[in-house]
Amino acid sequence: MKVFYSDQFVLPLPDGHRFPMVKYSMLRERVVQSGLCGPGELRVPDAVTDEEILRAHEADYLHRVVTGTLTPKEVRRIGFPWTERMVERSRRASGGTVGACRAALEDGVAANLAGGTHHALSGRGEGYCVFNDSAIAARAVQDAGLVERVVVIDTDVHQGNGTARILAGDPSVFTFSMHGEKNFPFDKENSDLDIPLPDGADDTEFLEALKRGLDIALDRSNIELAIYLAGADPFEDDKLGRLKVTKPGLAERDRLVLDACRERDIPVAVTMAGGYAREVSDTVDIHFQSISAAAKMAHDQRRELHGG
Repeated sequence: MKVFYSDQFVLPLPDGHRFPMVKYSMLRERVVQSGLCGPGELRVPDAVTDEEILRAHEADYLHRVVTGTLTPKEVRRIGFPWTERMVERSRRASGGTVGACRAALEDGVAANLAGGTHHALSGRGEGYCVFNDSAIAARAVQDAGLVERVVVIDTDVHQGNGTARILAGDPSVFTFSMHGEKNFPFDKENSDLDIPLPDGADDTEFLEALKRGLDIALDRSNIELAIYLAGADPFEDDKLGRLKVTKPGLAERDRLVLDACRERDIPVAVTMAGGYAREVSDTVDIHFQSISAAAKMAHDQRRELHGG
């Protein structure tokens, strides 16, 4: 299975910053040690171009990001200090999702060890999100003539408000977000399908809601690609999550999503989205579960293709 990763994903941050940037390099090490990727399958993503970004973002916003002329308020809203490396990281993270989408269309499933930057709106970033990789990637593969209809399955604990806003009114991309009702962002947007969950929702409530949502989101005509945000932050010990979903519950989530897509012959690009567990190793465990589930899907598909 092709997996996209760049050392640019790990952005140097000030001491005490609450974003767990180290999770990306830790996840890469787990993936390498596990042997989930074959020779040449761990790929460095290309940085997305201005042209690709402008399919989802306003030109003035892109200019301010690239030139470092964001206002102090805009920088605070994003949550990362501006540097040229921050810009490159954001381009590469979106490039990883574009690459995963293209690889999924070839192989059935692929993954980006970052991505899921679903809070970035067309004219601003927020919540550690600069560019919206799902919107950029969906429109990149559409513009290339590879697909016409895409579904975004967002199971991060925070609503994919940026994705919903950017893609509002676009019938070619169906947006599904399942998230904490009272969690950030506090001003929600309207996805094509939103399933808000109460604080404290457990495995049973979470998984039942997911099953309902998948049936609605995927039973549509001519869906040709799914972008799956496998956020680690519904986890019961996540500092920002407010839900009570266990690691086995999140592993079952991955299975449900991937099996539902496989049954419908929909290729899947998996992205990591958020994760803020008290122990970073727990976040990495959950992300690795998602990558492992995707690799199992790839293995099963190869076995079917070759008759056993």
